Amino acid sequence: MLKKALLLLQDYLKHLGFKAQIHFELEGCYKIPDHINDIDLTAVNHSLSMLDIDGEVVNEYWKNQWEYVSLFNGQSPLKEADNLVRAIHHLPIIFAQHGITETLIQPVVWSGDQGKLALGSRDIFTTDTRAVHIPNAIQINVSVINEQGVNIISHDGFGEYLQQCFLQTSKACSLLYLPEEEAFERLKLKSYYGLAEELCSPCDISGGHQGSIALYKELGKHNQQMGEETLLFDQHNKILVTEQNWQKTARIEHRLGASSTSYNPHVNVLFSLMNVVDALEVYLQESCLSDLSSSIPAIELPKSLYNQYQKAAGGAKDSLGAIELFTRCPWFSERINKVQQFMISINNDSHQPAYLGDLIKQQILAKYQVKKIALPNNFNYTL
Repeated sequence: MLKKALLLLQDYLKHLGFKAQIHFELEGCYKIPDHINDIDLTAVNHSLSMLDIDGEVVNEYWKNQWEYVSLFNGQSPLKEADNLVRAIHHLPIIFAQHGITETLIQPVVWSGDQGKLALGSRDIFTTDTRAVHIPNAIQINVSVINEQGVNIISHDGFGEYLQQCFLQTSKACSLLYLPEEEAFERLKLKSYYGLAEELCSPCDISGGHQGSIALYKELGKHNQQMGEETLLFDQHNKILVTEQNWQKTARIEHRLGASSTSYNPHVNVLFSLMNVVDALEVYLQESCLSDLSSSIPAIELPKSLYNQYQKAAGGAKDSLGAIELFTRCPWFSERINKVQQFMISINNDSHQPAYLGDLIKQQILAKYQVKKIALPNNFNYTL
């Protein structure tokens, strides 16, 4: 059903005259035996290429951390989802062939490294060592290309409007990209363990170009210039002339996802395409700029998969969990259903399952079905 829905949305975007480009970044860690100095990433990446996976592995910030980044090979969103599914499956096998004893694809690697950054520095450590709990992310980059091959993120407020769509839908759909309880521990690392200087992982839903749902145009996450291309080198390979082409690299980066073997790439690509569809329907009415509301304040993410009941001043305070928020979210199923009904009408195709969005939502929630067990005194306790 998921692949059917992805093909449906790809076809709808094509009908509108656009295609979405989706690219993943996946962080993870591994345990390297003492007798191995480094990993031959060239050989690892050759193995990925032989498996027809459009991605490569590079070193990440922490000593035993790696990052899988997708390649720009023109793959469809469906193929990009397939790439990540297969990368998550094959990377532990490939790493093991290079002597790695354990590959960790999980939201937090507890005591994954040691160190304390010098005050005001991002790369100089003091002699004071302490355990660093490494957060691992799955990020999604989204851009949209028109029939002329032009990236429209920078056109007529489209990027800003698409960012707003993600800001408005990401809380209710947090179950999709935070699929296990430890993912919520990842959000607490900086505040609970005093690691604000060492970690830059997000802890809420925020916009701008430095937030957890970032719009990258002229500037990137660290205020660096985007899209800088080298035009001319000298005889010593020193850069002489550069050109900034940020319009080509402009994108939305959804930075909230947690690395997890429970993460479903197809579901999250579907979520991204649904937001693209919402934004494009406004863009085609030339209404993105007029429909932009004032800046949306940072939104608190749920604290757990499950509802939390806490005592607070003035009475109890209820905090809905990710499962309940998604259960109550009509947008997810209705958006898919609306596209499906339109495509059925123009293709005269009656073989599609009715209300595909409802079926997919039920399929996602089925993994989290709450069980009840009988306890003494006729009291039912919900796990």
